[in-house]
Amino acid sequence: MKKFTTKTELQQYLVQVRAAGKTIGLVPTLGALHQGHLSLIERARQQSDVVVCSIFVNPTQFNDPADLEKYPRPIESDTAKLEQANCDILFNPDVTEMYAGNEQWHLNIGELENLLEGGSRPGHYQGVTQVVYKLFTIVEPDIAFFGQKDYQQFLVISRMVQLLSMPVKLVMCPIQRDADGLAMSSRNIHLSASDRQHALILSKTLAWVKQNFDAGKITQLKAQAAATVANEDDVELAYFEIADGDNLHPANETTKNVVALVAAKVGNTRLIDNMIISGN
Repeated sequence: MKKFTTKTELQQYLVQVRAAGKTIGLVPTLGALHQGHLSLIERARQQSDVVVCSIFVNPTQFNDPADLEKYPRPIESDTAKLEQANCDILFNPDVTEMYAGNEQWHLNIGELENLLEGGSRPGHYQGVTQVVYKLFTIVEPDIAFFGQKDYQQFLVISRMVQLLSMPVKLVMCPIQRDADGLAMSSRNIHLSASDRQHALILSKTLAWVKQNFDAGKITQLKAQAAATVANEDDVELAYFEIADGDNLHPANETTKNVVALVAAKVGNTRLIDNMIISGN
């Protein structure tokens, strides 16, 4: 695996890759890699010739300085995992390499910015689009791979690509879960054994909604699901939504692509999860 920390060196190398007629797949990450990330690398290997994984803890997408501070950064073990997964290139830049001084960025992504996660984390999606735009511009991938766990993020990035006419295909890859059903997340390391047990209410409730889904009873299902999560000990519900998978508006009887999404604080750790109910 080749490792780059500067844009210039990475771009110079990718010129040769393109000249050889090879396609480039990009997997952008914040690091603290788990099996979910590695499944993205695997998919990228299947669909592109050369796989680039970026590891960059992007400060502009954290609206809580304490959250940014405690975000795990185990670069040695991340590098070993990528080598084992046969990733071709690691791009691991410093903040100063990605941001020059006091940069301004605002992209009008519409209401997606303020729904669900956007409402809970003001400015978050501006930071996400800012850094993903930079990565797309540096790497110029043919295909970029993202996890379904950040479902809204995928919609936001799709919107950015559409607005800016960027020539990249986006692929959303399924959520990877531990054997007990918990969605894999870099934040799971902060959960105590007791937190982890309580956190299972998220995936269990999503699965219950999927199993009992009835398009005529969405209001009741949503209310019952929200109450189930909120009533779990040490769990503070942020939202539970049964939404249109294309725009995250509340779903109704005629919605074709339905997704259920949940966010909650378990102990001191904020977790998100979702499940595609129909369509997609």
